[in-house]
Amino acid sequence: MTSNLLAQKSMSLFTAMGGWRTVAEGIASRALFLIAYLLTEQVVTAGLIAVGGVLVCAVIRVYGDRKYWQAAGGLVVVGLSAALAGSTGRGVDFYLPTLLLGVAGGTVFLISTLVRRPVVGLIVEAAGGKRSAWWRDRPRLRRYQKCMAVFLAKFGIALAVMVPLYLAGNVVALGIASTLMGAPATGLCAYLSWRILRADAPASAFPC
Repeated sequence: MTSNLLAQKSMSLFTAMGGWRTVAEGIASRALFLIAYLLTEQVVTAGLIAVGGVLVCAVIRVYGDRKYWQAAGGLVVVGLSAALAGSTGRGVDFYLPTLLLGVAGGTVFLISTLVRRPVVGLIVEAAGGKRSAWWRDRPRLRRYQKCMAVFLAKFGIALAVMVPLYLAGNVVALGIASTLMGAPATGLCAYLSWRILRADAPASAFPC
């Protein structure tokens, strides 16, 4: 029953965030820019192609399931990335917003861990409709802290790889790293967190 409930929470949260379509769009936008840049060697052209690809996905999403904020969110990030790269003429700047978002996300995750209000716990407990002071339950808090360690490792590795590539101006390597360490790496962290919660939690911890 515990694993079933955790699986349901994970899937409902995953769906609320956009599901596989959001993951695919995140990968496609970065890959489209990189491929277009390699073929044309034009930053502006590559940026427009990336924006166009995400715009098509956004229109399909709005028409299909009416999820306006998810479609708009992805389009804004890609549009900002393309505008920044076009204004500087440097291909690596297309990936700068993603890099900065990684810094901001890692900071938030680190602070939430230090103050013993782990983001993963807040999300999972909210998905379960719970309002209790779950952070006072030490075993439960410890499980969520383990999940946070997984995400913090991901943020740390991503920054350690991407910052030197950005400073070196290596568009190809940075594009590949940004693509792999974005949605795919986040999905892997979510899966590992689910395994941690399912393995560690007693049946009474998440009653259903």
